[in-house]
Amino acid sequence: MPDNKIKIFTDGGSRGNPGPAAVGVVFQDQHKQIIHEFSEYIGHTTNGQAEYQAIILGLKKAKSLKYRKADVFMDSQFIVEQLNGRYKIKEEGIIPLFIKAWNLRLDFDEIKIHYIPREKNQEADKLVNLVLNRQNRINTIPGL
Repeated sequence: MPDNKIKIFTDGGSRGNPGPAAVGVVFQDQHKQIIHEFSEYIGHTTNGQAEYQAIILGLKKAKSLKYRKADVFMDSQFIVEQLNGRYKIKEEGIIPLFIKAWNLRLDFDEIKIHYIPREKNQEADKLVNLVLNRQNRINTIPGL
């Protein structure tokens, strides 16, 4: 069972807001080495909902891998402030996702959620774009 703190970088994005959306999650060890990457297409949703789904995926994966401590990094300052209790949630579509993320936090001995600039979240962002580009190719019929 891992006993050290895991670094989780998450990103979610939609093209069109709302539009086709995906999430990306990168786990780094304490030496900044990437040890896990997760990504998936999540359908048609908003950027905010995608950001929440990314952190939910990251926390679920960390829990399944038996991590008890985590530092979570994301480039959505608004979501970070909501999850840290400093901003209210006004968008109804976000409330159930906030509750899921909040409840997942309770499964950890220690969890901190940090805002980072987009430039420092490139690996998670790259995963989101790879999934969306792949999904776009799947949905594009040649010759039309």
